[in-house]
Amino acid sequence: MSRNNYTFTSESVSEGHPDKVCDRISDAVLDAFLAEEPEARVACETFATTNRVVIGGEVGLSDQDKLHDYMGRIDEIARACIKDIGYEQDKFHWNTCEITNLLHEQSAHIAQGVDAAADKDEGAGDQGIMFGYATNETPALMPAPIQYAHAILRRLAEVRKDGTEPALGPDAKSQLSVIYRDGKPVGVSSLVLSTQHLDESLTSEDIRAMVAPYITEVLPDGWLTDETEWHVNPTGKFVIGGPDGDAGLTGRKIIVDTYGGAAPHGGGAFSGKDPTKVDRSAAYAARYLAKNVVAAGLADKCTIQLSYAIGVSKPLSIYCDTFGTGQVADAAIETAVARAMDLTPRGIREHLQLNKPVYQRTAAYGHFGRAPDADGGFSWERTDLADALKSGL
Repeated sequence: MSRNNYTFTSESVSEGHPDKVCDRISDAVLDAFLAEEPEARVACETFATTNRVVIGGEVGLSDQDKLHDYMGRIDEIARACIKDIGYEQDKFHWNTCEITNLLHEQSAHIAQGVDAAADKDEGAGDQGIMFGYATNETPALMPAPIQYAHAILRRLAEVRKDGTEPALGPDAKSQLSVIYRDGKPVGVSSLVLSTQHLDESLTSEDIRAMVAPYITEVLPDGWLTDETEWHVNPTGKFVIGGPDGDAGLTGRKIIVDTYGGAAPHGGGAFSGKDPTKVDRSAAYAARYLAKNVVAAGLADKCTIQLSYAIGVSKPLSIYCDTFGTGQVADAAIETAVARAMDLTPRGIREHLQLNKPVYQRTAAYGHFGRAPDADGGFSWERTDLADALKSGL
């Protein structure tokens, strides 16, 4: 039997966190190739440390001359990301850090499983399992702890970048412990925030006074009380941040990227992967389906699992769990989602319009729970399938 009264915790990290710097660069490389050719193949990994960024992996364009031209742009792409994030430290500066580009052409053996079949028979780029989740506990149909942990860091990034709080640095982490009563989030028992600051004289108390108004602004009214425990920069000063303070790597924040631990994760990271990789596209599809199940009123919360085999187009399995909140049987929802959406790799890409350069914006503050953009970004957050799901039952 599920518990109704409990406390659940999730964390988020800012765009300046070392791993997120790497996710951003990898997705910027992906966007550059997709802008040139919507069917471009990219599997880009980035590593960052003191004064150094290393970019590797596989890329592919149909025009080999253009492929070589784009290889020459990687340095420029990486520096633009680091500059926008805000790193101008002595030992990690966008203009002076060393960029090493080790990208190479995609393996023909990997490509053959995806390319051999045409149209909707195109095979998945890899085997794997992917999960999507939605819950009606927040307007975005996301778990409250991760949604608001993201919101805190996004707001602090805004006031850092617009000059309102110039003492804040790019690197930060947040953590929220949210109290649930009768299965609904009602407050925060503890809040942890560690944020880089550029003024060495600032104390933990100074930082708390600086950030508290913004945290209060983004959390629901009444969630912060006199009983809420605050831990702001609990170890003291946090001046050296980013890859100079700790090495970063693409794909190390998969729980931050998804549901903050409130739902299963298939294990595959997203950033740097083009949408033929079902690690990314099918995870987006699973979120899209789960969100539409909840938006349709078919359940209060929903998990969807999809599974794939490399070179095979159709999912091997579709699984639904509504945790006892479903208005219809979970098996009926499984049948309905299979009818409502073509879940082959190409079908997912076409339905969600994933062959667009919209991925750099996903690299920080979560891939889910964001508003759909007019240019197709976060298309998997739409709820336009709700009516089709209801009519398919």
